[in-house]
Amino acid sequence: MKDMVYRVEEVARALRVGRTKVFDLIRAGELTSVKIGGSRRVPASSVQEYLSRLIAEAA
Repeated sequence: MKDMVYRVEEVARALRVGRTKVFDLIRAGELTSVKIGGSRRVPASSVQEYLSRLIAEAA
């Protein structure tokens, strides 16, 4: 099964940014996140949508 959600650290590593930047993107509404227990998770679809928006803006 493919991962459906990622830890903030995993998203930061994938985007080559720091954890703080990922939390900034979440606060700004650029990335959607959910709480599972006490942990913050980012859906894989949210990361893909964010990247698609960046690519569209660059074009």
